[in-house]
Amino acid sequence: MRSRSNSGVRLDYYQRIVHRLIMSHQQPVTGLFPASPHNQHAWIRDNVYCILAVWGLSMAYKKIADQDEDRAKAYELEQCCVKLMRGLLMAMMNQKDKVERFKTTQNPLDSLHAKYSSKNGQPVVGDDEWGHLQIDAISLYLLILAQMTASGLQIVFSLDEVSFIQNLVFYIESAYCIPDYGIWERGDKSNHGQTELNASSIGMAKAALEAMNELDLFGARGGSGSVIHVLADEAHKCQAVLQSMLPRESNSKELDAGLLSVIGFPAFACDDPQLIESTQNAIVNRLQGRYGCKRFLRDGYNTPKEDKTRLYYERWELRMFENIESEWPLFFCYLILNKAFQTDKDSVSEYSQKLEEILVKTEEGIRLVPELYAVPAEVVGAEYQNPGSQQRMAVGRCPFLWGQSLYILGKLLQEGFLAVGELDPLNRRLGAQKKPDVVVQVVILAEDNYIRDKLAEHGIHVQTIADVAPIEVQPARVLSHLYTYLGRNKKLGLSGRKSRDVGILS
Repeated sequence: MRSRSNSGVRLDYYQRIVHRLIMSHQQPVTGLFPASPHNQHAWIRDNVYCILAVWGLSMAYKKIADQDEDRAKAYELEQCCVKLMRGLLMAMMNQKDKVERFKTTQNPLDSLHAKYSSKNGQPVVGDDEWGHLQIDAISLYLLILAQMTASGLQIVFSLDEVSFIQNLVFYIESAYCIPDYGIWERGDKSNHGQTELNASSIGMAKAALEAMNELDLFGARGGSGSVIHVLADEAHKCQAVLQSMLPRESNSKELDAGLLSVIGFPAFACDDPQLIESTQNAIVNRLQGRYGCKRFLRDGYNTPKEDKTRLYYERWELRMFENIESEWPLFFCYLILNKAFQTDKDSVSEYSQKLEEILVKTEEGIRLVPELYAVPAEVVGAEYQNPGSQQRMAVGRCPFLWGQSLYILGKLLQEGFLAVGELDPLNRRLGAQKKPDVVVQVVILAEDNYIRDKLAEHGIHVQTIADVAPIEVQPARVLSHLYTYLGRNKKLGLSGRKSRDVGILS
């Protein structure tokens, strides 16, 4: 029997951790992760983040798979990813009628649900009982679907599913002008349930659109029918709005730590290095504390002053949450990953040390990422007087699977089991690097002889469309008509793209 290498032994340790903390919670029927043992609701966003550690570990095993046992572990981990992604896909496909309506109405009540039952994938709350319109969650799903497909996983099995994914692209393509409830599901800061434009949603949508463009969902075995098409103008509009908003998150939120997922891993949605740096610095300077980062300023969630019987607050009331906002270790995990992608080893070590100090250790020595740290009620007054002076206590879920998954990814990167390129096979991280200038060449053709003669009178000599035969040249309206056929599927009741506007870039 061959002995295990040191790297193999270490990977086996992470495999046991992932199995115990993450995979053991995966529902065997749907593949979804419940929010907690006491809450069977499965959020799209949380589920996608949960599976990233499993995906990363599978790729790490594939690199050292010199034994059948390692290959078996890699395959098992990969299939867990496939099962989760397909579970979410099935849950969303059950609401295909909503996708069809939303393309026309963009009404929050017609949006896909943000969470489903982990037991059967069915809706768990009504259309008007939750802030379901969360463009970032659907966009995150599409982005990770694209990355996993590019890494070699087969997640989409049929052309009907391809049609549905194409319609999901149409669902998010207007994110730059669709107010939603955002990454924290509550809409504007005062929790009045009002939607607003959120930079985190727009950025994630931009990333998803770019990642999906010309992607073959069947991988190397696909053909033209399994390729997803995205109009370049839609991604560009998202980029323009995103860059005009950063570092601000929305009208009510001056700043949001959730933007770390947009300017860095997994979205890499911003192409401007200076804007990336200024946004990150703003988050670190204004939101970072000893126990992580605040989600946003005057965030009352799980603070001692929060009134559990109330959902809404007046704007002037939010002041009572100032300086006592809960701090989330999750954002240290994001900072570690982002610094690893920037090859900033000193910062990776710095944030790793900060994170290790606040992790909750079990009796077996396993390090858990708690959901958040809150100020104890008895020392609120002292914290008001001297922000950051008081010891905080871990509150909420522990482990917080979203954070735990990113923590494990960070450890795999730091210990050399993964390279950053493996977590980003589509190379989105290179978007902010300086590129050579693009030269656009334009050909001018006259539609008929009359136009040609008119141009000739002004010294412009061109050919007509008939002169360039057998090459066919069609007007832009034909392209817009052809785009309406994308995603059409009678069996699913999906009509394809509604808008006839294709834009100048397309």
